[in-house]
Parts: sequence; structure tokens; C-alpha cells
Amino acid sequence: MYEHELLALKKAGRFRERKLFDPTLIDLASNDYLGLADKKAQLKKLFRLLEHYDVFAPKASMLVNGYHPVHQHFEVLLASLNGFESGLVAGSGFLANMSLIEALVRKNDILFIDEEYHASGMMATGLIKDRVVRFKHNDAEDLRQKMAKYRAKRRIIAVEGVYSMSGELCDRTIFDTAEASGALMIVDEAHSSGVLGKTLLGIFEHYRIRPTDRHIKMGTLGKAYGSYGAYILASSEIVSFLENRAKPVIYSTAPSVLDTALALVNLKKIAQKPETYRRKLDSRLAIVEEVLGIKRESLIVPVAVENNETALHIQQKLIEKGYLVGAIRQPTVAHPILRIIPRLGVSKKALRNVLRLISDTSLQ
Repeated sequence: MYEHELLALKKAGRFRERKLFDPTLIDLASNDYLGLADKKAQLKKLFRLLEHYDVFAPKASMLVNGYHPVHQHFEVLLASLNGFESGLVAGSGFLANMSLIEALVRKNDILFIDEEYHASGMMATGLIKDRVVRFKHNDAEDLRQKMAKYRAKRRIIAVEGVYSMSGELCDRTIFDTAEASGALMIVDEAHSSGVLGKTLLGIFEHYRIRPTDRHIKMGTLGKAYGSYGAYILASSEIVSFLENRAKPVIYSTAPSVLDTALALVNLKKIAQKPETYRRKLDSRLAIVEEVLGIKRESLIVPVAVENNETALHIQQKLIEKGYLVGAIRQPTVAHPILRIIPRLGVSKKALRNVLRLISDTSLQ
């Protein structure tokens, strides 16, 4: 039924399939930035935490009776650490972005969204077509020009703290533009929370920006926090509005209690000694600069390759040598890249080795 479409994808080097990779491979492909996904001690903490409760599954939506004390505990702690008034757990980053964009952009509002914003946000804009303006990637001047051009009851800006494929940080002047214009600002911190900042709180801490009632931070639990799910941090007014208007919040079963509990114990672990994690992250970024000559602040290191076939070829050659990196192709990126994550689950020696292999042109 779809054989011609699948054949076209294979010919273009864009065919994808799920794989069970050899667990002995040294993983430089995943978003497990702090190396928490395989810490069995944290799993034991999760079970000890849940032993205090009679119920460990959500059972219903959060607005019926699926809201669990573990959800609330996580929301309160995360909001407090980040300097926000209130928090809201969500089933995934995809659902969090759908919730924010579909619910907050009302009649006569305009959403100004970075053209390289995550696919979940872009999909959500399809529900509010006449209320969306895209601005050039990370271009504060283009944003200012477009905000001056379009009149709106409310202006909402959507950016990422760290862009997931390029590893670029959101330009600081975009925050200044939002502040000067009185716009609401949605900041997707999926790839910056747990990575940026002195205590790993993300882009706000990195830029020393104190959150206000016009800031909305969302992020995922499946990256630095070593679990699954998502969160939204905002003023209590905005969180209350989302509880009443965000369809993925209202009509979805509440997020997994087990996953939220795992994120909670991981969050507590990070908060206890953030300086240790910061030092370890910095040491790996120093290795990237030393070997590849690329100065990074995020943990996403993209290496451009000639074409899709080359990306897949190098990935396979590295697998044969015991390393796994991402071979990212269209439509995720305009041009294929190898995506390397110098995560804490990888030793510094292994990181040096794989970066040297990637820099060796004979591998291609």
C-alpha cells in the first residue's frame, strides 16, 4: 500500500527503522546528558519512594483523580528550584508544546516562533494557522521587525533554550526583546535544563535572568533528568489557565507516576551536588574543543557530512569500533550531520577516542 513511498525514502537515504542496538556500545547518541538512565541506585530510590503510597498508577486524567502526590511533589520542587510560581507535569515534551501553543494563543493573539523550533511546536501551529508568524532562526532583529509589523492583543514568543540539532543557545537579545515589548515568552528547555548554568537550571540561570510572570519554561524528563515525561513552569495564573484550556492536560491520562518519581529522585540527586556535575560537563566540553576545535556550551556537537549515505556509513564504521553516534538526516535537519553527545555516561578516554575517529577523514 505504501511500498512506493518507502522505496523513495530508501533511495534518498532517508529510510528509518527502530533498532535494538548492542547495549555494549559506548553511547554518544542519546540525550541522557548526566548519565542517569542506567543508575540502579536511583531506581531503588524510586521504589522506596513509591512504597509510601497505596497507588502507583495515575488511573485517570489529572482533573479527575489521576493527580498523584508524587506529581505535586515534583512540580513544587522543580518550580522552587527554578524560581517559578507554579508547575504542571505533562505526559511528554510533545504534549507540553501542544498544550502551550494551542491553548495560550487566543483570538487576536499572535505567536512569533523561531523557524527552527521543535517539530511538536510547529505541529501545534497548524491548529492556529492565522495567528502564527515565523521569524528567522535566532534573529532578534527579524523578530523585532515582525513584532512591529503585526498588531495583537497578546504577543507570545516561542524559542528553545538550546536547539536540539545545532546545539546553539537562544540569543540573549531575544529575551531582551521579549522583555522590552511586554510579550509572553515560551522557552523550550528540553536540551538546556540539566546542562546550562552554574547549578544546571538551564538558559535562565545561564543568562542570569530572573523569571517573571511573562516567562513560561517547559522541558522534558527524558533527557538530563533520566526518565520520561515533561513539565511546564509558569505563573499560577497561566498554570490554572492550562488546567482549564489545554486539551492534552484535560483529556490525557495523567503522566506516569513511576516516571515522575524517577525524575524526582534524579532531580534531588542533581540538586544536592550540582557543582560536581558542572565540573564533569565542563571537562567533556574541554575535550571537544581540544580534539575538534569546536567550542561548545551545550552538550550537542553536530558534525556536518556530505550526504545521507556518508552519515550512515560513518555511523556504521563507528558501531564496528564500539561507538554509537546519531546519523541525523532530513527532514529533521536540512543537511545531514553526525550528532555527538559528550554525555557523562561516557568516559573521557572514550570520548577522546571517538572524536579522533570522527576527525579522521579516512573514516569517510
